[in-house]
Amino acid sequence: MRAVFVDADEALAGIAEQLRRSGDPPLAINREVDLKPERVPDVLGDAEIAVVDHTPLPTAIAAQCRGLRHVVFLGTGARSYMNPEQLAEHGIAVHIVKGYGDIAVAECAIALMWAATKGIARMDRAMRAGRWLPVEGVQLTGKTLGLIGFGAIATETARLALGAGMRVVAWNRSSRSHAGVEFLSLERVLAESDVLSLHLLLNDDTRAFLSRARIAAMKRGAILVNTARGALVDEEAMIEALRSGHIAHAGLDVFALEPLPAGHALTSLDNVTLSAHSAFRTREASENLIGAALDHCRRIAGERRRTQ
Repeated sequence: MRAVFVDADEALAGIAEQLRRSGDPPLAINREVDLKPERVPDVLGDAEIAVVDHTPLPTAIAAQCRGLRHVVFLGTGARSYMNPEQLAEHGIAVHIVKGYGDIAVAECAIALMWAATKGIARMDRAMRAGRWLPVEGVQLTGKTLGLIGFGAIATETARLALGAGMRVVAWNRSSRSHAGVEFLSLERVLAESDVLSLHLLLNDDTRAFLSRARIAAMKRGAILVNTARGALVDEEAMIEALRSGHIAHAGLDVFALEPLPAGHALTSLDNVTLSAHSAFRTREASENLIGAALDHCRRIAGERRRTQ
């Protein structure tokens, strides 16, 4: 059984080489970070396992991969890149990696919140352009952070915010409890949050979850942080709310279309802080991620041996 890492950047490739063990299934590493989906069949050849970081894998392309039986997706958002149910119909199982970057993503959510409330990106842009532009910030101690969804990343975000003296409220689709966090109705979280941070998985039920109506229900002048998935938000409605000031500032690590196209409306707004889907990109998280992916490959190979 052979595996191919189809779209490794140098950092992930180096970690994969470092963490491989004697006796692991053979792993070829393709350092083609801008791999086009139509190239995937040639890159895989007859390999049974594809390790995928960010390359879309349409079902029609996967069906052309003659040996493919498993896709190990580096993260939890496989649905943004492929259709697991359709792949299953072709005998291809999709495996995801959970929990590898919970702390990293939570730290990024807090960083975006702080950058938004202090106007750091706005001042940085102005000073690079030769303008001295002091910005009046917002003090976060005593303010309310609202968390939409309360999984592992939101739990870490709550820990950090509570340590900074914030009130933390949350809404989750199933019942949860956590020390120091008030669980409220969605309506109350939207209405009471000075900062609203999204922590939902993307699926058919959560696509455009933060709709035009829910954006309108947010506290006027609130800050929006999204380190989850861009498609959770009605992007057009969010942009309108940013232009009107209903949303005072947005700290965004994820977008409906990635990479964010040149000239996109968000790039022209002064009250937006942007990062390039990098919340999870720390050395520590990458080692967790690749280690878990290699464990998937070992498990798959072991199951194959046991059935032979």
